[in-house]
Amino acid sequence: MTDELRKDHPRKAVVLVSGGLDSATVLAMARQAGFDCYALTFDYGQRHRQELDAARRQCELQQVKAHLVVPLDLRQIGGSALTDELDVPKDRNETELSAGIPITYVPARNTIFLSIALGWAEVLGAFDLFIGVNAVDYSGYPDCRPEFITQFEQLANLATRAGVEKTGNFRIHTPLIALKKFEIIRQGQALGVDYSRTLSCYDPQADGTPCGHCDSCQLRWKGFSEAGVTDPSLQ
Repeated sequence: MTDELRKDHPRKAVVLVSGGLDSATVLAMARQAGFDCYALTFDYGQRHRQELDAARRQCELQQVKAHLVVPLDLRQIGGSALTDELDVPKDRNETELSAGIPITYVPARNTIFLSIALGWAEVLGAFDLFIGVNAVDYSGYPDCRPEFITQFEQLANLATRAGVEKTGNFRIHTPLIALKKFEIIRQGQALGVDYSRTLSCYDPQADGTPCGHCDSCQLRWKGFSEAGVTDPSLQ
């Protein structure tokens, strides 16, 4: 794993873009580092489907080379408040937020997403993948930890033609993994990310208005508060 973003000649990178604050920032960071960005979004049956529109808007704003939206119905296996008929937790305090893995965890989601991203990267001839996982201000998801990313990168270089033939070395970039939310926001502001065109809420209203009570809303608004700025999605 490496998070050193090299500024040499343009290269292709596959960037996972969900439509949220973190992935919009990672996309901007990859572009600023000189990569030609190929954005990948998943329509996985998520409750907060409005994020798909936010992902499309962000990819248009940031002028990616291509944006692929992959249908993948994880509602068939369920097991998460985001993909099943389960209530999204609301108004949890800091103790509750840090206690265990929440019901909004989607089983093996990042493993599945990175696997498909790896497949597209092979087709594109890209060896850099970007994902906006964070191990500081997050909700306790096991597939957001550095250990997971390190192991997946090793897998990528074992389970691919390029890895076996030694024609390239896959790298999983996680530039946000050790940043607090307010640090992520400041990074994005410096790069001109339009956060008014992102959606972080797990349970938004039909028009995309955030609920303001789920874990993701609380982490986002706490981040903006600590950054000393107003969340533009509320203006």
